[in-house]
Amino acid sequence: MLKLFRRGMPAPQGASGEDVPIFDPEGLARFESYGGYRSAQPFPHLVIDGLFNPEILRRVLTEWPGPEQEVEHHNDGEVVRDKIGTTWKTRFGPQTRRLFAELNGPAFLQKLQSVTDMWGLIGDPYMFGGGLHATRTGGTLAVHADYNKHPFFKLDRRLNLLVYLNEDWTEANAGWLELWDQDMRACAERVLPVFNRTVLFSTTSTSFHGQPEPIQGPPDLWRRSIALYYFSNGRADEGSPPDASDEHSTLWKKRPHGDY
Repeated sequence: MLKLFRRGMPAPQGASGEDVPIFDPEGLARFESYGGYRSAQPFPHLVIDGLFNPEILRRVLTEWPGPEQEVEHHNDGEVVRDKIGTTWKTRFGPQTRRLFAELNGPAFLQKLQSVTDMWGLIGDPYMFGGGLHATRTGGTLAVHADYNKHPFFKLDRRLNLLVYLNEDWTEANAGWLELWDQDMRACAERVLPVFNRTVLFSTTSTSFHGQPEPIQGPPDLWRRSIALYYFSNGRADEGSPPDASDEHSTLWKKRPHGDY
């Protein structure tokens, strides 16, 4: 079962921090050559296993923020239950900072642009709503479409990148990421959040997704992930110019049977 990692645990034996490769070469090659992003249903996305060197992800787990760190607790009892997320004030460990820097750097941004055919992408230095996420047993996140404008820069949100960190996770633990059609009639795809599985998808007002099924397991089980968001100045490549009047926050959606 998944272990609860804490800050201060010794790093795994082997390579020292800076010489641990971030990507798995074969996984990165598959990512760069992927050609089906735009045609994926119910909205543009891809799911890839083994993109990262598992060692770097395990080092992120050893650096996971402890209870003394600055985090946000989300538990309104309806659309989100028992979820924790980091903020720009959270003090990340060196390997976590190194991973974030790589995923927001020009080399990876160019790979994202090539795979998605989106151009002018940039990361978010504030990681507003992003960073490290953890949801415990019984926790849920209702189906929703994300906010569409950065609250500070007013740039258009374009992509979500999710990396799952859950070793020994099985179907019995539930907690799938669900992708829903734009009419909220059916879940089109479910993604089990297993270790070193990466999901990339376009962020629009109809890219409905969430984790609505409660996590199953012992009380100390946590569903952990990395979440990074990417932005651009307008959506010219989608045929829709930026329009500040269209700004919206999270759009929560009920499922066909009437609950979240």
